[in-house]
Amino acid sequence: MDKVEIVFWSQSGNTEAMAEAVADGVKAAGKEADIVSVDAANASALTSAKGFALGCPAMGNEVLEETEMEPFVASIEGQVNGKTILLFGSYGWGDGQWMRDWVERMTNAGAKVIGGEDAICMNDPDDDTKSRLADFGKQLADL
Repeated sequence: MDKVEIVFWSQSGNTEAMAEAVADGVKAAGKEADIVSVDAANASALTSAKGFALGCPAMGNEVLEETEMEPFVASIEGQVNGKTILLFGSYGWGDGQWMRDWVERMTNAGAKVIGGEDAICMNDPDDDTKSRLADFGKQLADL
């Protein structure tokens, strides 16, 4: 892939910082990274991609953000079969259940999911988390 789409929703900036770490990996692999907030994302741009990244923190009772990210994910869910998707996000409480649910949802829709619980962090991402995210970005770039 020449360009990797990284769509995210962030309230405090933690998930945005994670998106930037994914982009660093994509760029290190010699490809272009397109980081876009979900409110400006184009779902049709993802339908032709072999893979892409989605980031969202845990909200409420460990769910995806409900006004923008959840509707976006629902709109692409029927078109992820055969795609490789990186899922990532931060949390401030809980144990990562929102990510386990999201991975299961996308896997059941036919996607190969990378990241998941290996791409989450409590609060802001530390250097180890950023390094893992960059590695996942390289994997997407190599599709």
